[in-house]
Order: sequence, then structure tokens, then C-alpha cells
Amino acid sequence: MTDAVLVVDVGSTSVRAGVVRPDGAVEHGRQAPLETLSPAPGLAELDAARLAASVLELATSVLAEAGPVAGVGVATQRATALVWERHSGAPVAPAIGWQDLRTVLTCLTLQSEGIRLAPNMSATKIAAILDAVDPGRERARAGELCAGTVDSWVAWTLAGGTRGPAGGLHVTDATNAAVTGMLAPGETGSWDVWDQRVLDALGIPEAVLPRVVDSCGRIGEAAALFGSPPLCALIGDQQASLVGQGCTRAGLAKATFGTGGMLDLCNGSAPPSRAGRNPQGTFPIVAWRRGSELTWGTEAIMLTAGACVDWLRDDMGLVATAAETEALAESCEPTPDVWFVPALMGMGTPVWDFGARGALVGLTRGSGRAQVVRAVLEGVAHRGADLLEAAEADAVASVPTLRVDGGMSANRVFVQALADACGRPVELSRELEATTLGAGLLAGVSLGTLAGTEEIADAYRPKAVVEPRLSELAHRELRSRWLEARERAARTIPELSGIEF
Repeated sequence: MTDAVLVVDVGSTSVRAGVVRPDGAVEHGRQAPLETLSPAPGLAELDAARLAASVLELATSVLAEAGPVAGVGVATQRATALVWERHSGAPVAPAIGWQDLRTVLTCLTLQSEGIRLAPNMSATKIAAILDAVDPGRERARAGELCAGTVDSWVAWTLAGGTRGPAGGLHVTDATNAAVTGMLAPGETGSWDVWDQRVLDALGIPEAVLPRVVDSCGRIGEAAALFGSPPLCALIGDQQASLVGQGCTRAGLAKATFGTGGMLDLCNGSAPPSRAGRNPQGTFPIVAWRRGSELTWGTEAIMLTAGACVDWLRDDMGLVATAAETEALAESCEPTPDVWFVPALMGMGTPVWDFGARGALVGLTRGSGRAQVVRAVLEGVAHRGADLLEAAEADAVASVPTLRVDGGMSANRVFVQALADACGRPVELSRELEATTLGAGLLAGVSLGTLAGTEEIADAYRPKAVVEPRLSELAHRELRSRWLEARERAARTIPELSGIEF
């Protein structure tokens, strides 16, 4: 019997599929682009039918090459909202992406009712779709519609729900449910019940929502795939990366530097003291749920990371490819007098200033392409250090090393700048995108090919370790100067800086 696991991994810009083995090997990888459409400024939509087709095409292709698998794991982008017909499985509207801002006014209005939701949560997005296709909620109340996040849609698709009458696998896992803004702790603190107060405020009948299941466990059958292998892992992408980088023990942390940046710290089984934003701008998250038992985490958010490199390439024309930034930055010395603050879409943890804007300060006549490119890489690194310091403060934890993945982790200059800014070693993931690996390892735990999450932590081995080069005094001075530069970018648009979610 094979011990391989098929993983479907839906990110913000691509759909991936591959096979993960118990030793962490990722094989037979396939990838397809996932286009985010913007019909108007501030809007972000996905073609749900196209997404489902890509999932099935890639999964089928991988299985044709790799052969039968013992189970299926799924990792997905979080908070993107979809609504589809229960009987036919057909989407009733485009999916609303997690970046979409159309519900900002709704979120601000709800604050007057004592309900704090952010526009990047799923709740108001689901309500917006229902407002468009079922304003009276007749179909929703009758059970004719299903709503959920991307994990729900992928699970439905793999169970065969898009090929005709529904198979009935309408589920979401605890990590994805917890970022909808609609989950309540329940009487036993199980975090598997929907918050009726939020549902009533938005007119979302509970009948449209999925059942909340474990992230790791037998969830259903992937009947749309050859052999109908069991679906045995379902998890949000950042939590999957946390597992994929072996951070399954309290006090271990990883950062993913993609278009944006996410730092996640494993807290263990102790529940958070609050449900909303922490004092240093981080948020409590469900890291995973297994056997109805929750493991918690702390998450810090950077709104723009790799997007700043895209800006250098696509808008400034300073490089032709993202890969060029490494050699160009290496051609000059570190830039202690030239600072770039990556706040192109505002600033997240720890300050949460939506009116902050990107800043490039300290330029002289001698500042050229290389200095600007290096300043961008170093600026993203310092924002990474901001996230780490905030997570440590809010979680009352000390992180000995920071593990990293994502596209920017392939850049040597960036990783060294990150180690210097954090003042501690940085460990590079063997997988550039650790989400696929994490979902595969969790599926292995469910199947019994791995003993548990402790084994994942014990087995972790980084590809490389990058040590910081600065003395403690030099590190403190560098961070002090960074904070001065960061302050210059704050409150650029005061009206937006005053908005809080």
C-alpha cells in the first residue's frame, strides 16, 4: 500500500498539486496560474468554476504520473468567499478575493453595533454575494445555496459536487473558519459553532454555511479522483506553512515572504486571552485542529513584501526580473543612510496604519539603482523584524531562530538582511513554498504514517542557516534608525490612518 499523499495547494496567484511522502519529499509537482480579476479599483474577484477545473486537472495529472495515493491534503488561501448552488454545484457569482475592499463601509457600519469585522474577513464578502444573487435570502434559507471559503470549495470539488447532484461534502476546517469573522467559541470552547449575532447582522442564514471539521482527520472521500482516496487534511495556507517548516511546537515561528508577508508563531494548546487584535498588532489564530483539540498561534501581517520587488521591476523599471535584485544589491555596500519603507498599501503589524505609504529617504547624488534596490530588500527585512518583535511581545515568547519560505527567501541579500535585522539566525526552508509540504505532513498524521505533530518538529532540517553579522550594539543602532525611517511613512493620508478594523 502506498504511503504517498496527494496535495492540492491553492495560493493567491497559482494552483499547485503534488505528491508528498512521509520523509518530506515533494514530487510530481504541477502548477497553473490563478488569475485575480479587478473589475474596478479595490475589487478582487476569482473565477470559481475555473479554479475548480484547475484543481481537478492538476490533481488528475499528478495521479496519472504518480499512481494511487493513500489520501489527499488541501491547503488554501484564506478568507476568499464563494457561493454556489447546492444541487448543481455551479457558482452563482465570481468569488470575492481576500484582498477585496468593497465591504469597507459595511465593516465600519457594523462597528456602531459593537461588531468588529475587517474587510479581509469572509463574513461581509459572503453577505455581499448573497445581496447580489439572493437579496431576500429565500434561496439561502431554503438550503438551495452553499457558501464558504476556498477550502470549502476545493473539498466540494474533490468530492464530486461540481459534476452534478451534490455529494454533500460541505465543510471547512477550523483554521479557515476562524478567519471568517463568524466563528464563536461555543459553550465548551470548541470553536466550531457559528456566531448567530454576526449572521443576523449580515443576513446570512446558517443553512448556507459549512460544517467545521478538524484540520487533520478523515473528512470525506475525494470521489472525483481515481480510487476515491480519503480527504484527510484541510488547512489554511499560512498554517500549512507553519507545519511545513516544522513549527509544531510552542515557541517556534516561521515567516513567509510572498506578495505580502506573514509571520506565524506556534503557541501550543493554551487559548488566547482575546479574540481580536493584540496590543502589538498581531492576531490569535487557530494553527490547526486535530481530534477536536485546538493548537493556537499568533500571526503578524505585512501588507507588501515581494510586491515591492514587483514595483521595482514593473513600475520603476530598475530591474528586468526579480532575480536580478540579488546581484544588483550585492554590488553595493549595505545602505545605512538610504531607507525604503515598504508601505505601498499601508502598514500592518505592529502599527496598522492604512494611511501610511511607501517612503524612500536618505537619497544623495551618489544613490543609484543598486542602492535603491538594496534599500528595498533591507526595508522588507526590517518589516520582517517588526513582525517578529510584535509576535514575541504579544505571545510573551522568545523565538530562538526564524524559519522562512516564500519567493523572497531565495534572495541571499534579503535573507542576510533579515538575519541582521532580527538579530538571530534565519533558517531556510527546503521547500520554497512550504504550504504543500505542510498539508501533506498533516495528511500523513491522519493516515498514521507519521506518529503526530511532534514527529514533524523533530524531523525538521533547514536547507541552510544564515547567521546575523552585527554586534548587539550595532543591531540596536540599526533598528533605531529603521524606526525613525518607518515613522516618516506613517500617517501620509490622515483620513485613512484614522480607520481601524
